[in-house]
Amino acid sequence: MSADEIDIRARRQVAAEERRMRSRHSMSLRDASAEFIRHPSPWIMAAFLATALVARMWLGGWGLADLLVPVVMVASFPLVEWLIHVFVLHWRPKRLGPVTIDPLVARKHREHHRDPRDIPLIFIPWQVLIAVVIAAVIVGLFVFASVERGLTFLVVLPAIGLVYEWTHYLIHSDYRPRHAFYRRLWRNHRFHHYRNEHYWFAVTTAGTVDRLLRTDPDPDTVEKSPTAKDLHALSRTSH
Repeated sequence: MSADEIDIRARRQVAAEERRMRSRHSMSLRDASAEFIRHPSPWIMAAFLATALVARMWLGGWGLADLLVPVVMVASFPLVEWLIHVFVLHWRPKRLGPVTIDPLVARKHREHHRDPRDIPLIFIPWQVLIAVVIAAVIVGLFVFASVERGLTFLVVLPAIGLVYEWTHYLIHSDYRPRHAFYRRLWRNHRFHHYRNEHYWFAVTTAGTVDRLLRTDPDPDTVEKSPTAKDLHALSRTSH
């Protein structure tokens, strides 16, 4: 299939999706919440958060660093989110001799781009979350100067994760934006999926790290990408 044919197909898909979006009825936050809790990742993160919080409260030994750790984590999260989205989720499969390096999370994200309306694909795969939890526990208990601060890190991490997971799910649901802040998030992520996948990588913030790293252009100046729903398609067809 030529690049022109891919572009025509992509434009037709975008137009069809926009028509479907206009025809769908908005859902309530209650209905959105009911769907959200049917999936494993919110439960995994909530259990992780509850366990870490109980352990942190039981251990005590509070200090100024317990304020500093969450401030640093929240402040740096937009950049972390951007880096993960660009370099992990949009990972191009690579050949290393007979082995293809193509992580599960990248494969699932390509499926998510192919069908942004597929609800299970919106969520972080549970296998990936289990690996993240294990890695986080190792970092929290062995990298920080004290167990107390490590547990604070382990409380804040799943809390941030739940905010990310809820925001990302809500943007892809039929819930319609009612407040300016959420409208901006909704708009930016929709542009990432339906206009051009090379921009608007932040999900939980808007106009911050994307603007800093020059991935927040005026949408009217950006052409609709032929590969927004088929990541890396042109690179595959060129080989």
